[in-house]
Amino acid sequence: MADVLSLEERAASFRERVKSAIPGGGNLDMCMLCGTCVSGCPASGLAGMDPRKFVRMVILGLDEEVLSTPWVWMCTQCQRCIYACPMEVDIPKLVYEARASWPRDQRPKGIRASCDHHVQRGGAMGIPKEDWIFVVQDVLADVRSTQPGWENLEAPIDKKGAPYYLNQNSREPVTEPEEMVPLWKILHLCGIDWTYSSEMWGGENYCMFLADDDNWARIIAQQARIVDELGCHTFIETE
Repeated sequence: MADVLSLEERAASFRERVKSAIPGGGNLDMCMLCGTCVSGCPASGLAGMDPRKFVRMVILGLDEEVLSTPWVWMCTQCQRCIYACPMEVDIPKLVYEARASWPRDQRPKGIRASCDHHVQRGGAMGIPKEDWIFVVQDVLADVRSTQPGWENLEAPIDKKGAPYYLNQNSREPVTEPEEMVPLWKILHLCGIDWTYSSEMWGGENYCMFLADDDNWARIIAQQARIVDELGCHTFIETE
C-alpha cells in the first residue's frame, strides 16, 4: 500500500528554502487568502495562475507545480502584490526563487539572450560599443544641424568629472534613436553636467529578471566601477 503523507510532510523543500532565503521568512505563513494580491496583479489569470494560488501551492508543498508553472515568467515583479498585502507576504521573492530553480538553459530565451548581451557588450540589444557611440554622435549631429536653438546640445560619452552619470534604455539606440533626444534636452535646459559611458551603458538589467544573481551583480559592479572612474557623484538610473 502506498505511503500516506501528511500536509506537513508534503510541504517540501521549496517552501523551506524560500523561508530561509527571504528575510523574516517572507511572512509566508501569514497569508489569509484575502485575494488583495490578485486584484492588482497584471499577471492574474495567465497560465491559469494568480498570486494567491501560487502562494497556497508553495505553502502546501506542491513543489512540482510551483517549479514548473510558466506563470513565474509572466510576473512583472512590479511589487504591487506585496504593497497591497495586509500581511506583506513577499510574493515577488517567491517568484524570483522559483525562477532561480529553473535550469538556466530552460529559462525564457529572450530574457536569457538580453542578459548575456548586456554582460558581453554592455547593453541588452547586443550592439557593439562602436555602434553605440556612432548612434549617439550621429543623432546629436542631426539635432544640432536641423533643429534651431539646439546647436549647443550635448550628449557626452566618457566625460570625466561630470557630476551626473546617465545610462540608457538599450532598445532606443537600435530601434528609435530619436527617443533619446528629449532627455538630452531636459538635462540641457536644467544645466545638468552629465555623461554616458562607452561601456556597460544599458539601463535595463535582464539578468535580474532571469534570476541570474551572478551576472546581475557583475553588471552592477561594472557600472559602479565606471561611475567611480569617471568621477561622477550621482548615477541616474533611467530604467
